[in-house]
Amino acid sequence: MDDAVDRHSALIYTMVLVSAAEGRITDAEVAMMTRLVRTLPVFETFDTDRIQALGQQCIELLRREDGLDVATDLIAAALPLSLRETAYALACDVAAADGSASQDELRLLELLRYKLQLDPLVSAAIERGARARFRRG
Repeated sequence: MDDAVDRHSALIYTMVLVSAAEGRITDAEVAMMTRLVRTLPVFETFDTDRIQALGQQCIELLRREDGLDVATDLIAAALPLSLRETAYALACDVAAADGSASQDELRLLELLRYKLQLDPLVSAAIERGARARFRRG
């Protein structure tokens, strides 16, 4: 399970981590992840039949005592600099999918910012964009 993952797997893991941060994955979060995988150019060559297996692998990894650290290390190792901001944007979109980000999701986003070595201003802009896109009124 500690083997390296590919770029697509790392992006899926990122979304699953945020979704599972509260201990459950909501229907809104599943719908968001599905929509993102089906519409974004970064997933153009991704085999969508893998999504469920990757999600399950990530959940199994999180059950380990060191699972969160291992998962975030795998994500960081798999993503080139050019996709780290993309991963963070996906995480923010999933966190915002059900209306608001919980404290657990916010802590996970903070961990991702650190592990992905994102610029604080870029991270803030990505977060602000997610809030603007998902505002309900």
